[in-house]
Amino acid sequence: MIAKGVSQSPDSPDEGNWLKILSKYRTPNTGRSIFELAVSAIPFAAFWVLTWLAVHYGFWWGLILVVPAAAFLLRLFMIQHDCGHGSFFAHRRSDDWTGRILGVLTLTPYDYWRRAHAAHHASAGNLDERGVGDITTLTVREYYSRSRWGQIRYRLYRHPLVMFGIGPAWLFLFKQRLPVGMMRGGTLPWLSTMATNLAVALIAGLLIWAVGFPAFLIIHLPIVLLAGAGGIWLFYVQHQFEETHWSKEPEWQFPKAALHGASHYDLPLVLRWITGNIGIHHVHHLSSRIPYYRLPEVLRNHPELGKIGRLTLWQSLRCVKLVLWDEHGGKLVSFRDAVRIARAA
Repeated sequence: MIAKGVSQSPDSPDEGNWLKILSKYRTPNTGRSIFELAVSAIPFAAFWVLTWLAVHYGFWWGLILVVPAAAFLLRLFMIQHDCGHGSFFAHRRSDDWTGRILGVLTLTPYDYWRRAHAAHHASAGNLDERGVGDITTLTVREYYSRSRWGQIRYRLYRHPLVMFGIGPAWLFLFKQRLPVGMMRGGTLPWLSTMATNLAVALIAGLLIWAVGFPAFLIIHLPIVLLAGAGGIWLFYVQHQFEETHWSKEPEWQFPKAALHGASHYDLPLVLRWITGNIGIHHVHHLSSRIPYYRLPEVLRNHPELGKIGRLTLWQSLRCVKLVLWDEHGGKLVSFRDAVRIARAA
């Protein structure tokens, strides 16, 4: 399914040495960052207005424009994501305020999300540290130790219609409106969430006043849900693939978990651009301070990295069935495979 063998040549650096090699790519170009922001924000606004004009004048086929609008909203989230890592401008104040402003558009409170995402990066691939900023994943043993109702709930949670349909709506419209579980260690996530909610309400109110509530709902809700579904899908396939690497302490080591616990989602060029090269996720996890527009440069200079965890668009569709971690086999498996594994155990 995935390029196995994904082994490095004898001369290739080990996981730890890659950290030093990749450090030279961590410097962003301010002009390039401003350009990336402009070519994401301006088209998003343009497609939103064009969609409204189509609806206003009765050209309902124009609603198809919500698709490119959602694509550019997703790209704006990728910029917010880089800001959260301090890699977009490499200036904390500039990154933070850019991220906070974009958080109003993406319905993602910046400081709340940044803390959860930092926990994800610090513990990705660690079976003992699951739960914060991750897609909930049980081991085969944990699944079968649950009650029948507990197993049904987990199956519903992992169903594609819930994961990529109901899930984005719940996350972006409701869950991220309150920073539940983020009050320890300071009030910033709470303040960020409340300020984001207030800004969202003000902007939504202005747009509703300008275009009317039905038009606003018809245009903006599909944009948010499509962008959200795309974001959840990307996050899913970046860690939920057959050859991913998970382990427990003390075996778990950050460099190995980063490089082999995240995929190289090798997308077509247009999708790669729209998604801010986030598919080069193993390199991103190994060195999260690299700006997204420099990630292709890393693969050009170090092509051996492109072979690790490589996953094509077609191959990624089969990752949906991988729902449980088989500790004995060291890989993700389907519910059907889990039955066989449980019987053998």
